[in-house]
Order: sequence, then structure tokens, then C-alpha cells
Amino acid sequence: MNALPFAFGAPMILAGLIALPVIWWLLRMTPPRPQEEVFPPLRILANVLKKEETPSKSPWWMTLLRLLLAALVILALAEPVWNPRPVTLAGKEPVAIVLDNGWASAENWNQKLETAERLVTDAEASGALIYVMGTAERTNVEIGPFDAPRALERLQALKPRPIPVNRQEAFNRLSTSISATPGARVAYLNDGIETADAAAALASLDQSGASSMLWYRPDTSNLAALTSVENGADGLVVHAVRPSDASQPRSVTVGAFDTKGRRIAETSLAFAIGSSTAEGRIEAPIELRNDFSFLRIDGASQAAATRLLDSNAKRRRVALLSGADADSAQPLLSPLYYISRALNPYADLVQPRTADLAVSVPELLEQNPSVVVMADIGKLPEAAEQRLADWVAKGGTLIRFAGPKLAGASDDDTLLPVTLRRGERSLGGTLSWTEPQPLAAFPAAGPFAGLPTPRDVTVTRQVLAEPSPGLFEKSWANLADGTPLVTGETRGSGRIVLFHVAPNATWSNLPISGTFVEMLRRIVALSQNLGGSEDKGTASVSLPPYLMLAADGSTMPPAPETKPLTIGGGATPQVSYDNPPGFYGSEEALYALNLLGPQAKLNPLIQPSLSFPVTASAYAADESIRLRGPLFAAAAILLALDTLLVLWLGGHFRMGGPRKGGRMQGGRKAAALGALALLLLPAVLFASASPFAGGGAMAQTTAPAPPAPPAAQPESSDNVVHDDSRPGDQAMIDAVSVTHLAYIVTGDKAVDDISKAGLQGLTQFLMEKTAMEPGEPIGLDPARDELAFYPLIYWPIDANAPMPSEAAIARIDAYMQQGGTVLFDTRDEFAAGAGLDGSTTPAGQRLRAILDGMNVPPLEPVPSDHVLTKSFYIMPDFPGRYRGSPLWVEASLNSESRQDRPVRTGDGVSPILITANDLAGAWAIDQRGAPLLPTVPNDPMQRAYALRGGVNIMMYMLTGNYKSDQVHVPVLLERLGN
Repeated sequence: MNALPFAFGAPMILAGLIALPVIWWLLRMTPPRPQEEVFPPLRILANVLKKEETPSKSPWWMTLLRLLLAALVILALAEPVWNPRPVTLAGKEPVAIVLDNGWASAENWNQKLETAERLVTDAEASGALIYVMGTAERTNVEIGPFDAPRALERLQALKPRPIPVNRQEAFNRLSTSISATPGARVAYLNDGIETADAAAALASLDQSGASSMLWYRPDTSNLAALTSVENGADGLVVHAVRPSDASQPRSVTVGAFDTKGRRIAETSLAFAIGSSTAEGRIEAPIELRNDFSFLRIDGASQAAATRLLDSNAKRRRVALLSGADADSAQPLLSPLYYISRALNPYADLVQPRTADLAVSVPELLEQNPSVVVMADIGKLPEAAEQRLADWVAKGGTLIRFAGPKLAGASDDDTLLPVTLRRGERSLGGTLSWTEPQPLAAFPAAGPFAGLPTPRDVTVTRQVLAEPSPGLFEKSWANLADGTPLVTGETRGSGRIVLFHVAPNATWSNLPISGTFVEMLRRIVALSQNLGGSEDKGTASVSLPPYLMLAADGSTMPPAPETKPLTIGGGATPQVSYDNPPGFYGSEEALYALNLLGPQAKLNPLIQPSLSFPVTASAYAADESIRLRGPLFAAAAILLALDTLLVLWLGGHFRMGGPRKGGRMQGGRKAAALGALALLLLPAVLFASASPFAGGGAMAQTTAPAPPAPPAAQPESSDNVVHDDSRPGDQAMIDAVSVTHLAYIVTGDKAVDDISKAGLQGLTQFLMEKTAMEPGEPIGLDPARDELAFYPLIYWPIDANAPMPSEAAIARIDAYMQQGGTVLFDTRDEFAAGAGLDGSTTPAGQRLRAILDGMNVPPLEPVPSDHVLTKSFYIMPDFPGRYRGSPLWVEASLNSESRQDRPVRTGDGVSPILITANDLAGAWAIDQRGAPLLPTVPNDPMQRAYALRGGVNIMMYMLTGNYKSDQVHVPVLLERLGN
């Protein structure tokens, strides 16, 4: 029996309503029990013969109450249903129930399962065979046909899985199964999200012999998924996506959790009207961001709403070191310019506060960088080199770039992946038979595999590696002639990588290409992980499952059927039944396999057009209400009410009621109380379930404690002067107030006196011939004194003086890198020349020992067109007390001499000058201003040229290459005039 919106499951029982008139007659003819009254003069009345009187019929309202009770019981037994659902499937043809049980189904899985169970119930009523299939199951899972009980068991065994659905495979198998029984009806309970194989999979049903399809598509407007995370320079950027057919604005909250599941940060993502993507930012320190283990959308219950973060998502900290002096560190020419531009989007860059490598290297390593980049540093202090080697062995990645200093460094450098030849190789120069070399294809087994070979990148200079049996395996990138461009080697748990070209565009145009950015990014991705998801060219690595992602987005231990994940080998790992999303690897190094990629989109699944009817239906909960229980409850209440009325009519609720021995009978009293409790029971249950049930007292609050009074501050007075100076501050102020010439104190009084007197004579000559007014010369101890205040430091080399300490040499090296210049004077030209042409004088040997601990650039004698020859006087050479030794300066390797530009180029001042002519001896004067030492040969003009050379050196120190810029003045004026 069906009659909307009311129906009965057992309508035959309603025939019992015919008996209601009989029940009415019986109840009406059955009077209630008479009421007993106690009368005092019982002895008199006991002898009086009395006729018993009883009511002839029951009261009408009690009869009506009992008839209503009987009618409720009959209606309840008939199983009434309010708003009954219609039967969806009728007929004996087979029924195929297909459920999408991938990651997108987890949000409404219970609703989908209830719909499938109702379909099974409908098929059971007609005796039809039932097929049950999930689209995210293995191919060997049985799909039927089943009878109704077994079909329900199969439905209960289906669970949502955190993997994509495979519709093509599922529908091909279903078509094969139901083709033997034409006319089958298909009910597809999909997740509403389109896949690439959806159209082809559904089209395969045309050849299956199916007769109809019920199309169930859920509402996906509340579905949202995380697609990517970018750990930027100033925050963690989170990207989310929702179905493209969602048009209403929506905001979601994404929480960030650590490895213990603690929520440590959050952000909001807002989907605009008509937009399917959203972006949020978590602004937190890099140390806190690197502690994030996963992100999750609040309130979501599907796996794509959780984003796992491994070491690849953690922003690397990269330390940058350069061997260039500060004055040449101009944009586009700085060795670190292109490196910082390439790494800044992917890493947090840190640089040292001082150029002293003995101090800066430990200082940078204390900040726990993942990568250290060294640009053209040829020699490290021994302690710093050992500290860096230990850091690499523990897992650090060291990237080095070649340059003039590395090309001329000694052969005992242990922080190189290969042994280098001294000097550099020039390609395509005037004296070279070879042309600039392009890059060869990147090796398939290296970290750069898969990168396209740039056709416009060429190399004009490089440092060469000594041939060795392992050179081929260490070569990560090569030139077309087979020589290595990038080499790498594993040291302990870390790596050392060498670019055989300079980090700027002087040796190659690689640093200004996009390939350079990708190469650096891949090397950084290699640091502190198992190879990284970004390096598709690494060898294949099999990682065991560690922690898996459940269908609802929570984490769980790996299932027994989960297999190890293979990464590398040129293939990108994909989520599958064997490899669900989760963490793979070990606790020390985890790899995160996520559901969706950065370019993922959620497009709605479109209802297909097939050769048989497709009827759309919506997922909906069963809205029918079974009234059997409420009717029985109402009957129980009426029964309790009837009992109370009978007791009331019997006089049991009266204070003066019948007594035995002056008290109400205990049995009747208990019955009355029991009936009252039964009557009030439904009201008590309703009250306890009500949201308003509970104490009405307000929670007691505790008033906040008053703020503590501020600490007493000392009273200030305008008459009180606070002296915050420290020892040595006045000396620093005096040093920067006036320009001073400085010299290194050797400890030999005779040598130090000549140095001071020589600089005093040069100071006096500067005051006479120029506008410069230097202060008194200052003697320096390089191990203790601050060197940055002095533009030029004169260092007389004395073989008998103690060898400077490693720290002192490191400070001098840092001073030279920061723009200062040291004038080394061996003072032995009269004996054996400058010490740079093969001589072995004691002073020359001492100079070599000092320079061996520094990053000395390539040197050359001052060319005739150098700025130094024209900075003030026109100087063909630079004599001192002796004549004949050249003045050595940093080589200007990229300069060109042209008729319209006679001054040699160079964007900075040479950090080093070397001579053997004893300049201070020629400059030295006594207290009267007379020369202290004669020149050799004794020529007054030689002393004058020595002083003029000193003036040129000082002008060069203070003004740099401004003279080379003056030649452009006519051209600039002409352009301005136009």
C-alpha cells in the first residue's frame, strides 16, 4: 500500500480498526471499580442491610481514551511511513552498481553508501542479480553477480581510498561482465570530478548491452584541495583549487602542523566569485616554516585537502662567499650577482659580515646553511678549510666557481671534486686556435638530465681538470670538446660541486642564461635529502613506505599491500593503489608523495550521451520517517494516563482515602507512583536531550590580576653626562678624521724606523704638491689593529722578522678583498730582483710564504697604459731607492687598448702592489726634512721620481680609475649637446 506522503509497510493489520466499535462497547459496559468510603459508626451500619450500587457504564472520556490507545497500537503494527521514498529499480534485469571510491568520494561517502544500499534493497524486492564495483580497486576484486545479502557485504567492504579513480579499467571490466546478460541497468554513483579517461570509459558501455543508467552526481561546491606550496623568501605561499563550476565566494582556513601533529600556524584562502583557485601566505621565520610537516584545510575530510611537506618544500639556507674585493663588486660585475639572482626565489641567502675568511666561514656555518657557495676563492685559512670539510662530511653541499684566483691557487686544495691544472684555458682568443665552446648534452645519469641543451651558451675560459680514471663519473656537464664544465663528488654525507667557469659573464655567458638558474636550483634541491623530487636525472632509488595518508586526510601506518616507491631514473612518481600518498623513506630523510600537482584542476564530470537512456538523480538522504516507534510511544503514554485515571477514580490520590490502620495501603501507593513515573518519563527524556538542559548558573570568572607597576627608572638630569665610550674609540675617531698612511710593524726597529720616516716623507710631499693633507703615519700590527681605516698599507718584507700568524694573514686577505691595498716591498732589487721571476732571496721566499695563504689575483707589471701611470704624474716606471724592479699590480685580463681610450680599464683598485725597489728608503726623511738614505745609483732625480710614484699610488688608491673615464667626456658632451 502506497499513498504519498503516507504509506504502510503492513497494511493488512489496519483491518484491526474494524474491531474498535466492539472495543468501545466493551469498555463502555465495563464500569470502573467503585470508590470506597470509610464511615465511623461501623458497628451501627454493619447491622443495616444495604443494597450495593455500582455505575452502569464507563465515563465517555475514559472510553475515548482507550479507543485512541487501541487505534495507535493497530496503526503502529501496520508500520506506517511518512514521506516514503519511491522504488528506484523495478524489474528482474541485473543491476550494476558502480561507485567512485577515490579521494574525492571521502567527503560524502556515507551518503553514497546509503544510496547504494537502497538500490540493493530495491533489487532484492524484485529478485534481480546485483553487480557491485568500485573504480579505485584492484582488477582482481570480485564484482558479482551477487544476491542481495552478498551485495550488501561487498558494499560494506568498499572504502574510500586516497588515490585517483581508474574509470577506464573499471568500466571496461564491467562491460565485459554484463555483456552476457543484456538489458542490465547501471547505477553510477560518481564523485563529480572529471578525469582524462572519463569520456572513453563511459562510452565503452554502449557495447555492453546495458539498457539504462542512473546518473548520481554529488554537489561538489564545498570540495577544495591543496595543489602546491612555495617556501618563499618572506613566507610560505599555499595554493588551493576547487571545482571550476563553483561560482560562489568561499573562504577556507589552512593549518600548518609539525611532525607531532601540533598546529603551529595558519592562513586563510579566499576563492573569489567565479574563481577556482586561491592563494594564501603564512608569514613566519624560516626556522618555523622548515618545521612544517603538513598543511590541512580545516573541516575537510579528503586526502587532497592535506599537503605533505618533505625536505624539498623546506627553503634552503645558502651562504655566499666571494673572493672579489669590495670595490669591484658592482652590479653585473660582482661574482655573486648572478648567483644571488638565480637562487633568491628558491633559497634564503646569507652573506658574511666580514671578508676575513677565518671569521666569516665559521660564522656562516653556525647559521646551519644547506649550501655554501664560494665564488673564486683560491685559498682558505687552514682552520676554516678544516671546518668547511667537516661540514661537508656531515651533509653540507659546497658549490665552488672558478676564477683567476682559483686558477692560480696551489695544488693542495682539498675542497675540490677533481685535481685542477694550474692556470686557465683560453678559447677563441687572439693567440688561440680554438673557438669558444658550446655545451654538450647533459649526461643522463647526472642531476641535470632532462634539461634542454642551450644552443646560445658558449665558454671562452675555463679551468681544466687533470685526467683521471674517475673524471667521467664526476662530470655533471661538459663542453662540446669533452672537457668538464661542472664536476661533482660525494664527500661523506655531503657533496662538493665545481663550476669550471667564473660566476659572472667574463668567462662564459652561462651565468646570464636560464640554464644557469635551473642548474643551481637542482644542485640546491640535492642538499640534505635523498636526491630530491626535482632532480629527475638521478639514479633510481627505492624508498620504503613510512607514513601514509588516509582517505580522510589523516595519517596512518602503511598497509601491508603498500609497496616501496621508486624515484629518479627520469620518471615522476605517481599515486596508485600500490603507492598511495604519504611519506616514503626513513625518519632521517623523507620523500612526500602528494595527490595533486601544481597544475591540477578540478573540472566537473559531464553527464554522457549514450545509446540508452541516462537518468540524472541526486544523492539524497532517506527522508522517509517511520512512525512505528512514535506511535508505540504515544500508546504507552495513553496507557500510563489511563492507569492514573483509574487510580484517581478509585480514590487513591485523596488524603482521606481508604485506610487500614490509619495508613494508605503500600501496594496502591507504589502503583500510583509507578504510573506517575511512567507518565513523566517521556518528558524527562525530552528535557535531558534538549540543548537547554543544564545548569543555569553562570560560570564563575576570575578577574585578571592588575598589572605590575613599572620598575622605577633613575631620574635623568640635563646636567648628567653619560659616557658610553669604550677603550679604543678615540683612536678610531682619530683614524677616520684624517687620512693616514700606515705600515706594518715588523719588530725590527731599524726597518720600522725607515718605514715610518719614508711614509712621513711621502706625507710631506703630498701636502706640498697636492690638496691632500694626510696625518701622521701609523704603525700596525695586522693581528690586532683595525685595518679598514687606511687606504694603503706599506709592508716591508724582512726575512728575519717573525712569520705572521694565520689569523694575521687572514685579516690582511680580508682587508684586500674589502677594497684596501697592500704595497709589499721586498727591498732586494739590488741583490736579486723582485722575487717573482725565479729568484730565491730570503725576502722573496718570505713574500711567497705570506702570499700562499692569501687569495692573490693574477699579477702583471704595470702596463704603460695603466691608470696608475697617469693618476697624477706621467710615470714610465716606479723607482725607489733602487731602480729596475717592476711594480706588479692585478692583471686587467679583459681590457682592450684602443686609440680613443689610452688608459687601461679596471673597475677597481688593485688590492696588491709588489716591488723590490725599497720605496720607503727613497721617501725617508729626517727631522729636518733631509733624505736619510742615498739612492742607488745616487741620482737626485731618482728620488724625485720615487716621490712622484708615491703620489700616483696614493691618487690611484683614493680615486680609482677616474682617469679612464675622462676620455669619454668629449663624447658625453657631444651627446648632451644633441
